[in-house]
Amino acid sequence: MTNNTIPIGYLRKVHHIALNVQNMTASRHFYGHILGLHELTGEEVPETLIELVATGKVANFVTPDGTIIDLFGEPELSPPNPDPSKSFTRAYHLAFDINPELFDQAVAVIRENNLVIAYGPLTRPTGRGVYFYDPDGFMIEIRCDPS
Repeated sequence: MTNNTIPIGYLRKVHHIALNVQNMTASRHFYGHILGLHELTGEEVPETLIELVATGKVANFVTPDGTIIDLFGEPELSPPNPDPSKSFTRAYHLAFDINPELFDQAVAVIRENNLVIAYGPLTRPTGRGVYFYDPDGFMIEIRCDPS
């Protein structure tokens, strides 16, 4: 490395995203059942997290491309603002890509679960998207490329 920079290409992909959650049960249901992500269990759990997972303080989910979403239970977190459009973090949103043919089905699932939609569904030159909130008020996007 030179010039105090990490050269382009050294960082290969997002490895994981860690989120503090107030209600682990609600968040596990949201990420595992509503969004359909695979929860790591048994021997899938990284060795460094086995005890935290066993005590219910951490849950790990993985996307089909291998990105890990770590949920850290923080029951003492302040509850989200009753107005979910009020950001409580510097992070803006977490975006998941979906096959364009499945986009409308994902929107139907969001509506069936009475999730608060922030924006959309909308269509832009870059594709379609819908923004909604997880149980802790963190904005989630499901988006697809133009079909």
